[in-house]
Amino acid sequence: MKLSKGNITRIFMWLIMVFGGAITSIFIDIVYFENLFYNPIFHFVSFLFGLILLKLVLKAAKNTGKFLAKNGREGNIPRLQTNKLVTHGLYNCMRHPMHFGLMFFFLAVALLIGSPAFIMIIAPLEMLFMLFMIKLFEEKEAYKKFGNDYIDYKNKVPFFSVKKKCLKELLK
Repeated sequence: MKLSKGNITRIFMWLIMVFGGAITSIFIDIVYFENLFYNPIFHFVSFLFGLILLKLVLKAAKNTGKFLAKNGREGNIPRLQTNKLVTHGLYNCMRHPMHFGLMFFFLAVALLIGSPAFIMIIAPLEMLFMLFMIKLFEEKEAYKKFGNDYIDYKNKVPFFSVKKKCLKELLK
């Protein structure tokens, strides 16, 4: 599987965020959230919600990944890359549906681990960081690739959408 340098960097960042977030939060939990961290009922409930959220995140990633692979690629380009601007289907609802779904991956992991600090502090910070990275890098990269067509698309379609129709399309 051939990956671009940008994709390798993104994967590396995700690994740092997931494992670094988990390790950091467990240390915080032991000091500040000891009662909740060692509570089996909290872990059971948290784990169930984590499984549900992880299933939704993976479904969103699978749906958008397949859609992009089918509609956003022409020719022989590295895996996980696109070279066609996709503006139909789910991409008519929001500009970054895959990122919208994957943004909740950190929270799903936090819930699975049952770490109060990860759930309440680290995962939300990582989600904000992801938003910042999308805005700072993904949007600029899309503009470089697609020029004014992307600007027109950006003016018509929101960054994310929580409309029922859009979420239904994301998770179908």
